[in-house]
Order: sequence, then C-alpha cells, then structure tokens
Amino acid sequence: MTTILLATESVAEVAKSVADLGISLDTVWMLLAAMLVFFMQPGFALCEAGFTRSKNTANILFKNFVDFMVGSVLFWFVGFGFMFGSDGAGFIGKPNFGDLSFYSSDLPTEGFLIFETVFCATSATIVSGAMAERTKFSMYCVYSFFISLLIYPVEGHWTWGGGWLCNSDEGSFMMNTFGAVFHDFAGSAIVHSVGGVLALVGAIVLGPRHGKYDKNGKSHAIPGHNLMAAALGVFVLWFGWFGFNPGSQLAASGEVNRVAISHVFLTTNLAAVAGGLGTMFTSWIKYGKPSFSLTLNGILAGLVGITAGCDLVSPLGALIIGLICGIVLVFAIEFIDAKLHIDDPVGASSVHGVCGILGTLLTGLFALDSGALYGHGFGFFGAQLFGIICIDLWAAVMGFLLFWGINKIAGLRVDKRIEEEGLDIYEHGESCYN
Repeated sequence: MTTILLATESVAEVAKSVADLGISLDTVWMLLAAMLVFFMQPGFALCEAGFTRSKNTANILFKNFVDFMVGSVLFWFVGFGFMFGSDGAGFIGKPNFGDLSFYSSDLPTEGFLIFETVFCATSATIVSGAMAERTKFSMYCVYSFFISLLIYPVEGHWTWGGGWLCNSDEGSFMMNTFGAVFHDFAGSAIVHSVGGVLALVGAIVLGPRHGKYDKNGKSHAIPGHNLMAAALGVFVLWFGWFGFNPGSQLAASGEVNRVAISHVFLTTNLAAVAGGLGTMFTSWIKYGKPSFSLTLNGILAGLVGITAGCDLVSPLGALIIGLICGIVLVFAIEFIDAKLHIDDPVGASSVHGVCGILGTLLTGLFALDSGALYGHGFGFFGAQLFGIICIDLWAAVMGFLLFWGINKIAGLRVDKRIEEEGLDIYEHGESCYN
C-alpha cells in the first residue's frame, strides 16, 4: 500500500513538473516574441527616416524612441489596467496605477505586461511617419502620451481585454447579433488600422508639407533621402513580425501550440511576399517601371493584412490576402495623395489604415472554419465589419479631438522657416549627418 501511495505521489510530481516546464517554455516564447516586436521600433525608425529628407532624420529617430519610452511608462502605470481591468466589462477598465495584482493567468503578469507594452508602442509609432517633417517635437510628445494613455487601451479593452466585441458568452450582443465575435489575432485592426486612422486624421489636421502641392493642386513627389535605410527597416519589420503574429499565440508547448505558431509563421511570410509581388507588378503595369519604394510598402501591406486572420486562414488564403493588399496599396496611396490631397510622407495611412481594415474584413471571407467563402454564411464577416467600424470610428473621433485640440491650443506645426531648413537643428540643436 505504501509503495502504491509513493508511486502515485511520484506520478503527480512528474505531472506537475511537466506542466511547470510547459509554462516556463511558454513564458520564454512570449518574452522572445516581445523582443522581436520591440525590434520593430528600429525597423519603423529606419523606414520612416529613409522615406523622408535627411534634414529631419534625427527628429524622426528621436520620435521613435519617445514612443517607446512614453508608452512603456504609461501602459505600466495605467494603460494596462484600462485595457485588462474590470474583466472586460464596461467601456473601459480601471487604472491600475502600477499595481499588477488585479490580473492573473498561468503566464507571469509582468511578462504579459511587457508583451502588451510593445504592441501599444507600435500603434503610437505608426502615426509618426504620416506627420513627419512638419510637426513640433513637443506636441508629438503630447499626442503620443494620449494615444498610449487612452486611445489604444480603450479599444484594446473592447477586444483583447475581454470586452464586448469579443464576448462569446451566450446572450452577448455580438452572439445575438452576428452569431460570432470579432476576431483580430495579432492586431490588423486593434494596432495597425487604429495607427493608420490616427495617422490620416493627424495628416489632415496638420496639412501638407510646403511644396507638396502647387496652386493647381497637383502633387509633387518629395523623395526620401535613403532607400537603403528604408529597405533595411522593412527587413527588420518583416523579421519582427515573426514575433508579432506567431507570438500572439502566447504559448509554444504542446502539439496544439507548436502546430499553431508554425502555421502562423507560414501564413505571415506568404502574405508578405505576395504583398510585395502584388505591388511590384501593379506599379510596373501602372507606371511602366517596378517601383522599389512602393514594393517595400507592399511587403508591409501584406504583413498588415494577414495579421488579423493569420491563425484562421489557409496558406493559399494568406497568399490571396497579401496579394489583394499589395495591389490595393498602390491605388490607395495615389488616391490619398493625388485626389484627397493628404500628405503622408511614408504612406502609413494606406499601409496600416487601408490594409489593416482590408485584412480584417478579408478574414471574414477566408477563415477556414467560419469564412463566407467556405460556406459558413456572412455572420462572421458581419462581426468583422461591425468591429472594424467601431474601433476605427473611436480612433477617428478621438484622433480629431486630440489633434484639433492641440492645434488650437498650442499649434501642431513648426514655422515655415524651420520646415524648410530642417527640424534637426531647430528642434534638437544637432544634425544626424555631419
């Protein structure tokens, strides 16, 4: 009898040890993914700097540091509570004031906080490119503060925080209305479309750079100073996306998780290459030559588009989503620039806004287990459409109030002389190149 008891205890200890090992592996995977997503910050910095003029390079690089520094403090102090507090109930969670004890899961809370922090910083960084070369640095710090403090955590609370858009309980609003909940695996809508919409609104309020449009409204290209830096930035972003998407599984142990992250790796990469190819051939046909700068953005368009449904779609579906996003990107950039006369130096509103929305909606069509194209009806597509409208309407309204308010109170834009001679010297007293 004693032998049986000892054997039983030994089996229980082994099982506990195996479970603990699994959680440790999942934690390491989550933190590794967080490192990769953090590494996207220099990717954004290089990409934005390369697509803009040399006289503003230090300013661009500085702003990318500010996004992460400000975002890290704010998200730890109150944003994490706004996003994950109140068990997803209500319009917004509760500020945690640096106290993380309200949140509990199998994974360490501090590790999960870091993982979510790098996503928050990414959303804020997207806005930088569209408002580059003419924004006061002090005012940039102000709006980066509010994006990290309020705009991102609220819509994050509705979705990843367990809120009403993702509430699958019987009798919930989404289940009663659509028979499905909103799905955004890694942030096509929650991170990218929000950043893209804020970028578009900010560029509208700020106005175009001097010399961008003539008196007849014709657009004139203002080339970036270093396509090599932009290309390196896209490579870095592509690499970081392998943390952004597969990392959102938040686990690597066990057959289900190892299969899931492998699938997401594949769909993420296929969408990226399809996006690049789609843009390359579209620009080749449309303009007579394949545009390298547009193709760089096409790769990002494919990555943004697949981020919502990378876990649900097939490899072929991922290829199609990336291709659609890459093709649409060319027309979106031209329409926003030439028709709407909105000056977006890096195409952030098209890459992240248009393609983030498009990818979210295409998930409703191409998801294997619930997509309309696989005979499952349009309930899930309806949930995706409703979710993206709510999320981006929130971003648009709050973004307009934020940028309009800043512009009225303190002014968003630098003086004409500063813009013409460069923000580096006037805003920071130093130049990136000497």
